[in-house]
Amino acid sequence: MTTLQQILPGAAATPRLTGLRRANRALRPARTVPGAVVAIALTAGMGLTTAELVSGLLGAPLGWLPVNEVVELAGKTAWPKVSTAALVVAGAGVLMVLLAVVPGTSRLVAVETSDPLIVIGITRPGLRRTLAAAAQQVAGVDKARVRLRRRTIEVTVVTDAESTGVMLRQVGSAVGDRLAGVGTLGTGEVVVRLRRKAP
Repeated sequence: MTTLQQILPGAAATPRLTGLRRANRALRPARTVPGAVVAIALTAGMGLTTAELVSGLLGAPLGWLPVNEVVELAGKTAWPKVSTAALVVAGAGVLMVLLAVVPGTSRLVAVETSDPLIVIGITRPGLRRTLAAAAQQVAGVDKARVRLRRRTIEVTVVTDAESTGVMLRQVGSAVGDRLAGVGTLGTGEVVVRLRRKAP
């Protein structure tokens, strides 16, 4: 029996890319604190307004909200005077709702697992320290600094030795081996830069 993936080459996503998407979705932090603040503020505001309106319609206003004063102020104030303040308040409200709804940026780098139901991540500072330690194990490297870019991993090594292609390859393969050992997903290409130690 043939399936659509067998008929169309490249139709199926590779398991590695699927795992990366799934891990990024799972490791992305939810904005729980802004979401809770927005939910509590909206619930309190709407609850107070509803209680005040219902009690006012029944003829016994609660007096929690100054409804009469707000109505009088609205009758006396021209709309151009409040348009700027209304826009600022509306913009702040939209910003708070967007902040609560849109998920945050993940601070973890996804790690490959054999079980598709398990998602594991390593912190970015932890991965930087691990890769810097791997680069410093190469002979002649005095110090190493790692930067995690969007599509590349930039390793800068400080050395006294002559900057040769051999050292570049050794550092690149040491960092690549450590990446393979950790099993990170979607970390990109390793770029090695050599810098001379200041005399």
